Amino acid sequence: MSAFAQLAAAPHSAVLAAEDLSMFGNDPWWLVVIKAVFCFAFLMVTVLFSIVWERKVVAWMQLRIGPNRHGPWGMLQSLADGIKLMLKEDVIVKRADKVVYVLAPIVAAIPAFMAIAVIPFGPSGNEVSIFGHRTAMQLTDLPIAMLYILAVASVGIYGIVLAGWSSGSTYPLLGGLRSCAQMISYEIAMGAAFASVFLYSGSMSTSKIVEAQQDRWFVILLPVSFLIYIVTMVGETNRAPFDMPESEGDLVGGFNTEYSSIKFAMFMLAEYVNMVTVSAVSTTLFLGGWRAPWPISTFWEGANHGWWPMLWFVIKVQLLLFFFIWLRGTLPRVRYDQLMKLGWKVLIPVSVVWLMLVATVRALRNEGYDFTRIVLYVAGAVIAILLISFVADIFRDKKGRAAEAEAEPEPAFDPMAGGFPVPPLPGQTLPPVPRRRPRGERELVVSGGPDTQSDGNSSDGKEADGV
Repeated sequence: MSAFAQLAAAPHSAVLAAEDLSMFGNDPWWLVVIKAVFCFAFLMVTVLFSIVWERKVVAWMQLRIGPNRHGPWGMLQSLADGIKLMLKEDVIVKRADKVVYVLAPIVAAIPAFMAIAVIPFGPSGNEVSIFGHRTAMQLTDLPIAMLYILAVASVGIYGIVLAGWSSGSTYPLLGGLRSCAQMISYEIAMGAAFASVFLYSGSMSTSKIVEAQQDRWFVILLPVSFLIYIVTMVGETNRAPFDMPESEGDLVGGFNTEYSSIKFAMFMLAEYVNMVTVSAVSTTLFLGGWRAPWPISTFWEGANHGWWPMLWFVIKVQLLLFFFIWLRGTLPRVRYDQLMKLGWKVLIPVSVVWLMLVATVRALRNEGYDFTRIVLYVAGAVIAILLISFVADIFRDKKGRAAEAEAEPEPAFDPMAGGFPVPPLPGQTLPPVPRRRPRGERELVVSGGPDTQSDGNSSDGKEADGV
């Protein structure tokens, strides 16, 4: 037995065996095509629904009317938007690198569809029958399926970076650079959150990770990993409040400023497909995947068999998509320095420390230590780390106050100097705002000229009449 398999012992001290993925790869070619088409259709239909749902929910949160014209209850609004974008003029700017400019939306969209291939919609056994052929409710699986998902997610960012660079414009370039830095900073914490799941499940296969959650979902065993992944998946998809690569306040439109028509639609499609993908990954890793929720699974044995698992999976994905929408309608966009500080100074240290604690717990359980002792050891380690950080902060604050006391006072900024408009300092009075002159003091200017005799006569006559 390998050391990794021993380290990944289950919570009840049972040791998991190596992955048995022999049920995959035996389907006939026509069934593989049907599954691939289903995965593509599932993503497209979910995206069309999510766009309408987002506009409806945000309108409900803001006490206004959402889409209500196209189709019943406005449900065809996203389809109408897609048709509108395809019929718009396709513009290519002069300074663009045309080949990369055209390929960038494709590079961003295609990897977004690829990760769904290893996501299980149901049990890995031959639970369902499709045209008389028993098969698993999953396109395929790999012993390193989660590494495949990380690799595909990393490739998709090239589309955004290349779109910003190839546009030949300043604001798209800045948006592409922001997206690249954002991906690097949040991908590290996401990988550490995945590693904690690998330690507890003993596998990187998505189907085996779901099987390992038979007794308890990993959101209960690994709550810190779940919270870290929730934050990083919002940052990875460039969604509010982390949508800095396309911040219209300071970048006009970000990396897609110079795009129009179908190429712009592909960027939008990639964003929403990525939302569905990261929600499916979160469901698989932490929320039991296709397993029925706790109250249902206790009294209904058939809830996790047949076609029912697909229903539980879709419900969990939709709940996470609602979380995306809720964040967009609630939180304002953060500053870019706050975004980077959260990624490098908060998420990465917390994820690394949490991974070390999870690995320590797994090692102690494999050595046969009592659960109470493990809790005491972990609690002692956490308290020690908090005390060390507290002492370090005290000394850091003392040094900071000493440096501020020795430093010379900064010269006061004068708001009256004619620079950027700022509020006046205490004791300063702004100059009066120029007002429009009273009507009696204004001259009547007509097309014939300002000094004609008729102007003077008409003006005197109006003043005499009291007009």
